[in-house]
Amino acid sequence: MTDLKNSQLDSILPIEYDLPSGPVGLSDQGQDFRLVVVIPAYNEARFIGSTVLKAREYSDWVLVVDDGSEDETALLAQSAGAMVIKHDCNLGKGAALNSGLNESRRMGADCVVMLDADGQHLPEEIHYVIEPIKAGKADLVIGSRYLSQHNKIPRHRSWGHLLFNTITKWGSGVHVSDSQSGFRALSRKALNVACFTSQGFSVESEMQFLANEKGLTIAEVPVTIRYPDQPKRPVLVHGMQVLNGILHLVGQHRPLFYFGVPGTLLLSVGIIWGLWVLDIYRRTAQLAVGYTLFSILLSMIGIIFLSTGITLHSVRGLIINLLNSMKGHTS
Repeated sequence: MTDLKNSQLDSILPIEYDLPSGPVGLSDQGQDFRLVVVIPAYNEARFIGSTVLKAREYSDWVLVVDDGSEDETALLAQSAGAMVIKHDCNLGKGAALNSGLNESRRMGADCVVMLDADGQHLPEEIHYVIEPIKAGKADLVIGSRYLSQHNKIPRHRSWGHLLFNTITKWGSGVHVSDSQSGFRALSRKALNVACFTSQGFSVESEMQFLANEKGLTIAEVPVTIRYPDQPKRPVLVHGMQVLNGILHLVGQHRPLFYFGVPGTLLLSVGIIWGLWVLDIYRRTAQLAVGYTLFSILLSMIGIIFLSTGITLHSVRGLIINLLNSMKGHTS
């Protein structure tokens, strides 16, 4: 399945356009500031037209990546004035963003704003999101719904985001108030290193891992969030998909943490259970065979987890050092 998705991505031809001789983007951004708005979209015919029209008021370049939609998303986006890249099938938000960022690099963008296509974000707030990048204070800017007191966020979303924020913070070492926000801006430095492995909606969390690894500076700004439509996916199913993606990222980037924490807990419980078995034997002179086997089992699983984490951590470090060495030789 992965090979199929990769082959389909490779088959997408770059769109053609003529670069204008004048400034690109907001009129007050200066002659050298090229802003591209990237909007990944899947079956968003209801909102994509208005989203593109509003975004075009703030950037001359609006790029919609139609991720295998079955409706008229691509046609409506193009009619509204967007450039469109179309995937033959649904590859996931991460793949859609990769396509959009690849095209943005080809266009020579100085800044890329990522915007959801479902009408949740206000394109009018683009200038707030790009301001820290224009000022040279950040490489990745996150529009946070939790920094604004005016947003009415459903309780189940708030609890879910709190869980995702916590796990992403533990895994990436980077704390933000809204790890799942799709309203973001990337500087040219961030754009040049951005390449996502996540297929689904955990791509937002992956950006925090990327920021930590590449030394990117993160800033957050308050933005407005709206929920104009019912979720397209069941909330629980969507949440489990995001959680699975985040845990996968933690396993990739922090294997010692991923395996070490549960391994330590299991080993500790096994040792404590074993001490209890010894106490029973001391008092009764009888060996509790079932408890003894359970203690040994927990301890062995804990040791396996710990050794796996240590091994993968060492292998990952070796690979990173090797890649850095190869980059040094090529440069």
